[in-house]
Amino acid sequence: MKFKLIDSENIFKGRVFTIRRDSLRTPDGRTTKFDIVEHHGSVVILPVDKEGNLLLVRQYRHAAMDDLLELPAGTLDGPDEAPLDCAAREVREETGMAAGRLEELGKFFLAPGYSTELMTVFLATNLRYDPLEPDADEFLQVEKLPLAEAFSLAEAGKMPDAKTLAALLMARPHLLSYLN
Repeated sequence: MKFKLIDSENIFKGRVFTIRRDSLRTPDGRTTKFDIVEHHGSVVILPVDKEGNLLLVRQYRHAAMDDLLELPAGTLDGPDEAPLDCAAREVREETGMAAGRLEELGKFFLAPGYSTELMTVFLATNLRYDPLEPDADEFLQVEKLPLAEAFSLAEAGKMPDAKTLAALLMARPHLLSYLN
């Protein structure tokens, strides 16, 4: 299917994203509009300690109006920051642990129906205590769970965070040695 861009205009510019409205010609010749969230990209990290525990963070998410248990994650500091650098920073800010090894596992679009946000997944191992100051708007509680328990919670629908679910699915083959 081929859509043709007719016009594009920015309708909002915020701290983390811009919203643009695109006018497109559809394959059948009609004109339609899409509102698109432009985002620099982000990372999600699976920090696993030497005992096979996954470090997660619990934080209040205002849009969900709930405290959610999630994997550590963060937004790239602009289009020039490498996802690897962002992951190294975010794991320290959110868990207080630095990763001796960060392995990129893949990428996925968080919500491709309306956003350009491409999220890169990292497995973080060889953890050591080396905290960075958290962001001013972050109030996080680190929770350490055995990997099998984390997967059970996710499969039972008790971790309703899309990035956490997608990253756990992508990481599962890399974590089998910890799960046995």
